[in-house]
Amino acid sequence: MDKLKILVVDDESRMRKLVKDFLVKAGYDVIEAGDGEQAVDTFYAQKDIALIILDVMMPKMDGWQVCREIRQNSKVPIIMLTAKSEERDELLGFELGVDEYISKPFSPKILVARVEAILRRSGKTGEDDVLEAGGIRIDKAAHMASIDGKPMELSYKEFELLTYFLENQGIALSREKILNNVWNYDYYGDARTIDTHVKKLRSKMGDKGDLIKTIWGMGYKFEADES
Repeated sequence: MDKLKILVVDDESRMRKLVKDFLVKAGYDVIEAGDGEQAVDTFYAQKDIALIILDVMMPKMDGWQVCREIRQNSKVPIIMLTAKSEERDELLGFELGVDEYISKPFSPKILVARVEAILRRSGKTGEDDVLEAGGIRIDKAAHMASIDGKPMELSYKEFELLTYFLENQGIALSREKILNNVWNYDYYGDARTIDTHVKKLRSKMGDKGDLIKTIWGMGYKFEADES
């Protein structure tokens, strides 16, 4: 199997080298870009990039602009790196379709662990599981979800969240447990991130959104009506 290709975008060459060294050691093929414009050009030229690690503060085009541009045409997983750690920046990132949000300084080993988790969940590792419940069908390998045969347009994290609900249908899931499993064990985000994603997911599910039950004071539970 060919090595998965990761695009690392940062205007600091030292940071790019640090990230690249750890990713290469973990078995990935790494491509670098030193600014936003180069990142967009490289992404469209390569065609087969599996994941992007993207810095926020860069010349020519910042990370937000790059994310907006790529999200118009692709759902490739994006990990955003930032020197800031403000809630409004993190919320903006999720609104733009960022899959993970990591503040500098960070542990390269943790970054690699998150990369591996995202690629594993996005079906890049060859999983071919298909989940079905309540008229909802999820093909993990193809990263596709449908309701009553109609395709759903989900962000990467919405897809992960729905998959996790189907894998644990009938089980009450705390917000902490959802964070640990969908956003990775070391994610220090606010529980409001869960509520925001559940609200968007329910909206896209239409009438089926009622299958995600709110458990007040705890979290959520997915219950499929098979009648």
